[in-house]
Amino acid sequence: MYSGNLLESIELVEKTRESREKQQLPLLCDEEKSQLLSSFHPDYRLSGFRTLRVGVNKGDRTVHEIADLLEAFSSFDYREVNLESPDIETDVLVLGGGGAGITAALFAHSAGAKVILATKLRLGNSNTIMALGGMQASVSEDDSPIRHFADTMVAGKFQGRRELVKAMVDDGPLIVKWLLELGVNFDRDEKGNLLTKRAGGSTAPRILSIGDYTGLNIIKILKDEIRNRPDIEILEFAPAVELTTNEFGECNGAILFDLERKRFVLVKAKSVILATGGSGRLHIQGFQTSNNFGATGDAIVLAYRAGAKLEGLDSFQYHPTGIVYPDHMVGVLVTEAIRSLGAHLVNAKGERFINELETRDVVAAAMIKECEEGRGVETPSGRIGVWLDTPVIEEKHGKGFLKKKFPALFRMFMRVKINIEKQLLLVYPTLHYQNGGILIDEKGETTVKNLFVAGEAAGGIHGKNRLMGNSLLDIFVFGRRAGLAAARRKYSEPGRQTLSHLERYYQELKSLRITTVAKTPRIFQEYIVGD
Repeated sequence: MYSGNLLESIELVEKTRESREKQQLPLLCDEEKSQLLSSFHPDYRLSGFRTLRVGVNKGDRTVHEIADLLEAFSSFDYREVNLESPDIETDVLVLGGGGAGITAALFAHSAGAKVILATKLRLGNSNTIMALGGMQASVSEDDSPIRHFADTMVAGKFQGRRELVKAMVDDGPLIVKWLLELGVNFDRDEKGNLLTKRAGGSTAPRILSIGDYTGLNIIKILKDEIRNRPDIEILEFAPAVELTTNEFGECNGAILFDLERKRFVLVKAKSVILATGGSGRLHIQGFQTSNNFGATGDAIVLAYRAGAKLEGLDSFQYHPTGIVYPDHMVGVLVTEAIRSLGAHLVNAKGERFINELETRDVVAAAMIKECEEGRGVETPSGRIGVWLDTPVIEEKHGKGFLKKKFPALFRMFMRVKINIEKQLLLVYPTLHYQNGGILIDEKGETTVKNLFVAGEAAGGIHGKNRLMGNSLLDIFVFGRRAGLAAARRKYSEPGRQTLSHLERYYQELKSLRITTVAKTPRIFQEYIVGD
């Protein structure tokens, strides 16, 4: 598959493999990490950000792509929607059909609430199915929630809200037990105990996985579970395009858009759970992305217009090992577990340049530095990356190890005639995760009453950087908490549905003479070649 200059570079990397295996690269000290991040990580590029001019976070900094969403008018004309006559009424309306949404729906239903789940695509078609490496939870004898808490806070530069991080790590073992009871078959060791692996930035092995497609395997189980509850109504291809509020500003439903019939559907609810995921498909700062096509920041737009406070939307995670060659695989991720097992990151000179078990933000910044300072490897189409030396794992663990441990990854690259047991992979940081989002409390509730958020759309949990595996744990912990809390509102009176919040928001935009051609929510981003 490789040719020309790439082959010449590979030969150089292979010559240095033996000497590299003897290297022990130290972890960087705090000052070195700070310098590296401030110089090369995208979160520190001032040109990529601006100050919000409208809404409850007015004056806060965010990336241009998010600001564009929030400083725009609706994509739809709601004059044909009769707010006095809802099409559907329910106790709990869940918006989003990934891991967080399905979990929230299951727990709300278990608490006795009438539940409707609406999703933009098909049920399960979300970023959750792309979670390869695994889920963190302190289930080992030599681990604890306290240790998990400390690792998470350190990785997030102590910007995560302590009460939310505590809720996440404390609930970890409970979530593992729940998933096991549903039939999730996590990998086990030769004694039958749950197999745990160590991730970058973690002080103990606590990654639970199912081969190299953990999220996909969990979603299969969750989809079976929710399908076995026929009284949970599922509306596919029905994205939410606006929330509704009552005269007190409390959330009481949403307007959906039926993509097949091209019509609005008004749903009245006593509580709403937003679980529509992140915003990777906005291609923030021009980066390639690993995200699902539906990840266009819809939750941020809807909640912000309704008055919900945001937090941390000046920070995004760039997964270090996104493929940059071949071109049609750009953005495909190579799980961090590959690096935890000993794969080297190597520049064009055949040199390792960072300890591969640093946190994701530090590794990504180091890779960007190598490329910007001329030590990267250029592809025939002009992309730049560094080598991920996977064959070194075979030398360390024995022939056939990669095929056995990462069968899906192995098969995927064999289809393009790249054998990861023998050949290197060319990688570059890829936009992967929205570290911030809509601020929630421990129940998953926002600053707007009766509006809950779970999953990547939520803010306040991960701070300035997310540990590998905490995203899967996050969606189940806060999906459960939001579902249970939302179900308790089934006795409340939702009041009359209005779009008063939207009218006020438009007035603010007009008073500031903000004009834009952008329309939001985006629903689907324009396709970018190479994704």
